[in-house]
Amino acid sequence: MASAAAVQRGVEPRSEQIGPALRSAGLSVLVLAVLCAVWEGYKWIGERAEIRWPFPVNERTMPHVYDMVGQLFEPSRRNGPLLIDVLLDAAAFTAREAAVGFVLGASVGFLIAVALSQSRLLQRGFLPYIVASQTVPILAIAPMVVVWVNPKLPESLAGWGAVAVISAYLTFFPVTINTLRGLQSADPRAVELMRSYAASRWEILRKLRVPASFPFLFSALKISAPAAVVGAIIGELPSSIQDGLAGAILNFNQYYVSSPPSLWATNIVAAALGIAFFGVVAIAERLLVRRAPENVA
Repeated sequence: MASAAAVQRGVEPRSEQIGPALRSAGLSVLVLAVLCAVWEGYKWIGERAEIRWPFPVNERTMPHVYDMVGQLFEPSRRNGPLLIDVLLDAAAFTAREAAVGFVLGASVGFLIAVALSQSRLLQRGFLPYIVASQTVPILAIAPMVVVWVNPKLPESLAGWGAVAVISAYLTFFPVTINTLRGLQSADPRAVELMRSYAASRWEILRKLRVPASFPFLFSALKISAPAAVVGAIIGELPSSIQDGLAGAILNFNQYYVSSPPSLWATNIVAAALGIAFFGVVAIAERLLVRRAPENVA
C-alpha cells in the first residue's frame, strides 16, 4: 500500500503540472501581445498628436513591431546572409561566454557564502568589501580585467575568457548574498538535534544547511542568469570581440539612422538570450527544489 501510494504521489504531480505550464505559457504570450499593442498604440497616438516628450515619436525612434520582426528575415547586407542567421551565430558566441561566466560566478559565490556562513568574524571582515565591489561600474572594471586576464590565458581562451570573467563578476554577488542567507535559515531546532547526535559541522552543512539554502540559491541564480548575459555583452566591448552580440550592436548602431529596425532586432535577440538563461534556471529549480519534499517523503 505504501509503495502504491508513493507511485500515485509521483504520477499525479506530473499530470497536474501540464495545466499550470500551459497557463504560464499562455500568460506569457498574452503579456507579449499586450506590450506589442501598447507599443503600436502609443506610436499611432504619438505620430498623430505629435508627441515630443520624452522623445519624438516617429519611424526612427519607434519602429513598428512588424518591421523589427520582419528585419530578422531580411539580408544583413547586400547579397549577405539573413539577419536572423547572423544574430543567432552572435548569440551562440555570447552564450558560451555567459554560460562559462555564470557557472564560474555561481560557483565562486556559493563557495564564498559557505565560507562566510562558518564564521561571523569572516562575515564582519569580508562582507562589506563584497558589497563594495558591486558599487564600481562594470564599464570601469572591464578594461582592467581584459588587461589582467588575457595575457595569462591559453590561446584557446584568448579574448572570450576575459569576457567570461567579467560575466562572472556580475554573477557571484547575488549568489553569495542569497546563499548566505539561505545557509543561515536552517531550523535552529534541527541544527541542535543534529548536534545532539554528534554530527560534525560538515555533516550539518551538507545535510541541513545546503538543502535549506536551495530556494534562496535559485532565487539568486534567476537574477544572475540574465546578468551573466549582460556582463558578457559588456565584456565584449573592451575585448574588441566582433563575433558576439556586442559587435552586432555596435555595427548596427552605426547604421541606426538608415535602418533602425536592425538595431532593435539585435536587442530583441539579446533579450531572448537573457530570457533563455532565466528559463534554464527556472526549469532546474522546478526539477531540484519543488520535488525535494516529495523525494524526502
